[in-house]
Amino acid sequence: MTRVEVRSVDGGVKGSVELDPQYFEVQPNVPLMHQVVTAQLAAARAGTQSTKTRAEVSGGGAKPFKQKGTGRARQGSTRAPHYAGGGIALGPKPRSYRQRTPRKMVQLALRCALSDRASSGDVVVVDSWDFDTPKTKSAVAALAALGVRGRALVVLSRQDEQVFKCFRNLGDVDLVLVGELSAYDVLCSDTVVFTRRTLPGEATWSEAPDGTSPAPSQGTAPAPAAAEAGGAGADDSAATEEEA
Repeated sequence: MTRVEVRSVDGGVKGSVELDPQYFEVQPNVPLMHQVVTAQLAAARAGTQSTKTRAEVSGGGAKPFKQKGTGRARQGSTRAPHYAGGGIALGPKPRSYRQRTPRKMVQLALRCALSDRASSGDVVVVDSWDFDTPKTKSAVAALAALGVRGRALVVLSRQDEQVFKCFRNLGDVDLVLVGELSAYDVLCSDTVVFTRRTLPGEATWSEAPDGTSPAPSQGTAPAPAAAEAGGAGADDSAATEEEA
């Protein structure tokens, strides 16, 4: 079992938690994660690029020169692909790049990514974000107290609107709702920061160092409904999870 300290925003230890092995002790499957991330990035493409064929460019109505007698190869239109200003042969047209990715693969890729971060000690659990006012310097001080280095992914719930305002101006911090968490988000970050409310799975909370039990969690956090490759994630209050 992977055990992580539960910290406060000032860096104090308020207890510990045993992470759910179904989410944080999965053997990482690199080819699976690559396939899911590739599909997510592909689905994010607009696919609106377009070129004109010789039938769509303007001009070229008249024959450039007569058919015979010039000694040159016969030509029917100046809008042919080999003419300057002509149409494009086999050019890109609007299309969808979306790839079908089974939901179980998407969920397993997320678990593999979370397990990889947990095995390297890059999962941080915060008791709660106790910010009095939405100030960016409060968020900076909290990350420094928690020992977060590099690019951080802060997982929030929909009730954390004030927390969002604290972190949104930090260039090295990504914010995501728990119901929209994906393997790509985790793999793009150096540290993943959860709260008691957003930690996925059935976590086992221990007693705080002062002898008092930590405040009861809000039940099991919604299972991160990793978005269908490239699509929007499910609402974090209604996200459901199938066994991978």
